[in-house]
Amino acid sequence: MAEAAFVLLGVIGFVILLVILSSIKVVQQVERGVVFRLGQVQPHFRPPGLTLIFPVIDRMTKVNMQTVAMGVPAQEGITQDNVSVRVDAVVYFRVIDPVKAIVNVQNYNWAISQVAQTSLRAVIGRADMQQLLSDRETINAELRQIMDGMTEAPWGVKIERVEIKDVSLPEGMKRSMARQAEAERERRARIIAADGEFQASKRLAAAAEVMAQDPASLQLRLLQTVVEVAAEKNSTLVMPFPVELLRFFDRAAGGDRTPPEGSHRPDLAERLAKAEEELAEAGEPVSIDSADKVPPVPGLETKEQPGIAARHEEPPAQR
Repeated sequence: MAEAAFVLLGVIGFVILLVILSSIKVVQQVERGVVFRLGQVQPHFRPPGLTLIFPVIDRMTKVNMQTVAMGVPAQEGITQDNVSVRVDAVVYFRVIDPVKAIVNVQNYNWAISQVAQTSLRAVIGRADMQQLLSDRETINAELRQIMDGMTEAPWGVKIERVEIKDVSLPEGMKRSMARQAEAERERRARIIAADGEFQASKRLAAAAEVMAQDPASLQLRLLQTVVEVAAEKNSTLVMPFPVELLRFFDRAAGGDRTPPEGSHRPDLAERLAKAEEELAEAGEPVSIDSADKVPPVPGLETKEQPGIAARHEEPPAQR
């Protein structure tokens, strides 16, 4: 009898030990424990650390409270301006109410994935292509607001952030956008070049006005151009030579006696008389024949007397 009693006490102690061990639960720091007692959920969840439950009547489910990053599969849709696009995104969420996350929805991860896909399609249909490409902050905020309104209150899941990862366009649309960007860059290049030509023309006009006041500056500019071209070590130098520069050199040397246009051009007799007067004033006894006996002078036009005979100058008087 003593041995049987000892064995019975040992079995009872072992059972009690198993009950105690099964009633002790450990909840991690990133988890919260939801206890179901006889199938009914307890209003308060168990905090991290050691906790005790009744082994037979209680069942505890642990809920992770960390932020979860979930990728949303790429969704195809048509934008408001009738462009077919393929958009994928990523959703960041966390559980704020473990009881609702366990009781109100069967699998909140799968449910949030479905909500993200449907919301993404809805946002694509309301936005245009330019907004999807350049104004993603607005699209992300709208997606987060739509999803958070559907998950926070009923499921106890907080949508912290939604980001669009990539927007895929058809190949034809990509080529069209590339041509548009190239045409825009070409337009800007032409406008900049035309503006440069316009500014250069104004500077050249101002320089021409300054050079017109002093013709010597044109000669200096020509010499500067020669120096710049000669620095290239060319064996042959070909450059335009303006006729106005020749006339300037002729006037500076006193050799240009061509009367201006519109003035009276003296004939040969008048020019000879004027030369005789200048010689008489100089005090030199010179005898000049009449116009009929003077031969034609090379370079001078003799329209009135085309057939003048050759003149033989007499030796000047002995001084």
